[in-house]
Amino acid sequence: MSAALGLGLLIGVLLGLLGGGGSILAVPALVYGAGLPLGAAIPTSLLVVGVFSATALLPRLRQVRWRIAGVFGAAGALAAFAGTAVNRLLDARVVLVGFALLMVAAAVRMLRRDVPEGGDCALPGGGINWRGCLPRAVGAGVAVGFLTGLFGVGGGFLIIPALVLLLGLPMAVAVGTSLVIIVLNSAAGFAAHAGDTTLDWSVVAAFTAAAVAGSLIAGRFATRLPADRLRRGFAYLVLAVAAFVATQALLNPPSG
Repeated sequence: MSAALGLGLLIGVLLGLLGGGGSILAVPALVYGAGLPLGAAIPTSLLVVGVFSATALLPRLRQVRWRIAGVFGAAGALAAFAGTAVNRLLDARVVLVGFALLMVAAAVRMLRRDVPEGGDCALPGGGINWRGCLPRAVGAGVAVGFLTGLFGVGGGFLIIPALVLLLGLPMAVAVGTSLVIIVLNSAAGFAAHAGDTTLDWSVVAAFTAAAVAGSLIAGRFATRLPADRLRRGFAYLVLAVAAFVATQALLNPPSG
């Protein structure tokens, strides 16, 4: 219980300081820190990500493109069940090595500068070019949702670049819209995974509550810290954890 509280608080602080991305450490923290089997760590991580994203969404409701979020999120929610089905077929070692590779991709994304805006989905006046937008939104939603079900990640580090580069949303709108999508994907992934194992709800509650509390506290100090340096430091931490996860998966794979 104490490990769940401490690690949840740490994940929450990272989420509050970074505004996202910190959740990618939730699964390794739960497996190697709290000692949960992988089958329990994934739904627990999805629950934490979903609750945090819903909390972060409240002050950004006016920055959401709801129709795009609905299309993207619906495609992702369905794909999350497919990702979960594939997860059940794979050995825990394979899942964790794949997760480590995903962490490397996330770290590389964080080390890059801000994503330039592009795409032609958003029209002047708030309209949507559905002819070009629909296939992109569905395709990106399927890809992110599949990874959500497979690895138990919210996918914000993939959703925001997709919304900005492929769909052409302004960054502020992309952030708010991504939170809605993450909530939908996390809920679908949690529903798909929840029946795989019996969850220790005391650990789930402690980890989730600590993460939300940590994010709210850290969020007050986020604007006072150098964002670029903070993001780069976290990216190097993610790379180090990815190396640890891959090594442990190969040498000492966990249960479940």
